[in-house]
Formats: sequence, C-alpha cells, structure tokens
Amino acid sequence: MSALIIGGGGKGIGRAISRAFASAGAAVAVADIDNVRSHDAVEELIGSGARALPLIGDVRSRSTVDTFVAATIAEFGRLDTLVTVVGGQVAFVPAVRLHEMSDDDWDLAYEMNLGYAVRAVRAAIRAFLAQGQGGSIVSVGSVAGVMAAPRQAGYGAAKAGLVSLARTVAAEYSADGIRMNIVSCGAIATAVANSTQPAGEVPEIPMRRLGAPDDAAAAAVYLASPLSSYVTGQSVAVDGGVTVRGPFAD
Repeated sequence: MSALIIGGGGKGIGRAISRAFASAGAAVAVADIDNVRSHDAVEELIGSGARALPLIGDVRSRSTVDTFVAATIAEFGRLDTLVTVVGGQVAFVPAVRLHEMSDDDWDLAYEMNLGYAVRAVRAAIRAFLAQGQGGSIVSVGSVAGVMAAPRQAGYGAAKAGLVSLARTVAAEYSADGIRMNIVSCGAIATAVANSTQPAGEVPEIPMRRLGAPDDAAAAAVYLASPLSSYVTGQSVAVDGGVTVRGPFAD
C-alpha cells in the first residue's frame, strides 16, 4: 500500500499519521511546505525500515497537489490512500468574531482547510479511476465542523464543507471502490494547541485530557484500511467525548 500524506506531513498530527502508516506497512510520501521537516520525517521512516518519499510544496499553489500525486505514483507505482492534514485558523489568521474577520482572512481560512483539500481529492480520484482498483481518502477535520466555532467561523465553515465533500465523494464514487471519510479532531496536543490550551487536566473534555496526535493517526489508519471497507462518507469524532457532552454533564 502507498499513502500520500499531504500538507503538514512532517510535524504534529501529520507526522504521527506518517509514522502510523509506515508502521502499518505502507510506503509513505510525506508532503510538507518545510524542506527540513519533510526530509527529517522521511529519514525517520526509512530508518524504521519503511519506504518513504519527501515532497516539498505549498498546498495553496493550484498545481502542487497534482505534482504530489504524480510524484507518489512515479516513486511507488501506484497511489492507494490520500490523507489531507494541514488546517486550522489560529495558525494562519486571528481568532476574532465573525464581523471582525477580513475577507482576506476568511479566504485564507477557507483555502487552508478546504480549498487545497478539494484539489487534492480530485487529483487522487483521477488517479484511482485510472488505476481501476479504487482507493481511500481520509481528511483530518475538526469537531468545529459539526459544532459552533466562536471566533473561528472561517475554520468551522470550511471543516463543515469537508464533511459534505466526503458525503458527496461517497455517493458519487463508491461504485468505483473509492471511499472518503473524515477524522474530526477535538483538542489535540500539538504545538499550536499547546500554546492556546491549559496544561494538565481539561475539565471541559469528558476524558479530562487533550488528545494525542497518535489518537488521530490511529483513526486515519483505520479509515484507510480494509478494516473499514464498508465505511464511507462518515465523520469519526476523535474528541474525548466533547461532541456528546450535554449541558448538564458532570
């Protein structure tokens, strides 16, 4: 199996996903905007015995994702799985109320959470159809796509669009053996989250802790694997119970 981890594959959740796919036996293409991060991740994977390919580029470039898909196929002979990772709002634009958000910031939040992912999904689907053996797409989303997102409206709206995209891919391409699912993350302990979240116990989360990047990675591998062969168009919440917490929860 070959997997393309696109956007942030060299750090945080993307790095954990790259490791998890390699541990599952996949050849992994690690795409990141940062040359050092991508090569560092690939060296680690190769050191563990995996096949790996570094890919460098900015997903905001409209040709980049096509290049990533083509390079993965050229290196590994085929593409079996696409994982889109990079996203967020506070990493790119200010966290402000909706009426305070500029058009440029809204557009950037959209591009970094949905726009590039749509292009990557289209490129992967074209590759899967040409190969004639189906494939799996997993996108890292957020519970903000199914809940309110105060001061992060652009992020939440884009992540909601990602969920809708997965449903449409499921409806249109299931007969071709192509699946798409979303890992909807809650608060995950990445460098960005650690700068905005309190340390230690988190009482707002039923499990009382932040998630780990490995929690998201395990869900991504499951959704890409034959273990989930009858699952498509779904959003799986990896959130410590946040989305099921009621207003009167302890």
